[in-house]
Amino acid sequence: MEVKKDSLKAWILAARPKTLTGAAVPVMIGLSVAWVDARLLYVPGTFNWIAAVLCLLFAFIMQIDANLINDFVDYARGTDDRETRLGPERACTQGWVSIERMKKAIAGTTCLACVVGLPLVLFGGLEMLLIGALCVVFCFLYTTHLSYMGLGDVLVLVFFGLVPVAVTYYVQLHTFTAEVLTASLACGLVIDALLLVNNFRDRDTDRIAGKNTLVVRVGAKTALNLYLGTGIAACLMGFVYVANGHWLAFVLPLLYLPLHILTFLKMKRIDHGRELNACLGQTARNIFVYGLLVAVGLVLHSII
Repeated sequence: MEVKKDSLKAWILAARPKTLTGAAVPVMIGLSVAWVDARLLYVPGTFNWIAAVLCLLFAFIMQIDANLINDFVDYARGTDDRETRLGPERACTQGWVSIERMKKAIAGTTCLACVVGLPLVLFGGLEMLLIGALCVVFCFLYTTHLSYMGLGDVLVLVFFGLVPVAVTYYVQLHTFTAEVLTASLACGLVIDALLLVNNFRDRDTDRIAGKNTLVVRVGAKTALNLYLGTGIAACLMGFVYVANGHWLAFVLPLLYLPLHILTFLKMKRIDHGRELNACLGQTARNIFVYGLLVAVGLVLHSII
């Protein structure tokens, strides 16, 4: 691929825009549950659109920040190699972005995330400072340490499930419910499928590099079953919506399950190599479909 060094195209590729579905979906689900519950309260102005936009922007910027950190750290450690890398090409490894500029970009996106997230204190209280700080700290710890210890999947459940969904809801209504906490875990499971397929593809090179991901620890066959199980478990957990009278939010996401199963079968058939990148793209699509169907199901219940 022809990419001019430090060009706009280089930075867009470094930001990995396709991964932004993983940032958008948790906030989308959190906002949808909050929207429904706010309407049930019959209190005008309960749902705040400024807070909603800030949550979404913060999630987007933190995702880009995590991508830049991952790009830089893996290159610096030698984990990414131009010849052996199986995943999509990375900016530092390919020489699209200079190392010094990448360092400055990481500092810039980290500061921007803090600036965007700070006003959420006005809507969610001082506890937002602690949550924001944890997001920033673990954004760095994931690539530098925790992913090498096989804790990446746990972090996905926490920072792509519990934190964004539940905190987005809390910023609006200043409480938590069993429904939103269950929805958070289900969302985290769906998004973890993206990490599973990524690590399934890289299991051999990760093992050589000493990166003990969950896939490396449990083996390919178990990892495939875990991938399949994330989607099934998330859909089953959606039964919590039925318990609250939001049956469409349970039924509609079942349409996501066939897509998830088809991607699983494709992973199983390909098993090794760069062709698994197609499964990565399909999984990102599946995540967005799941989030959209949950959100549509909830919103429809609030207006009919």
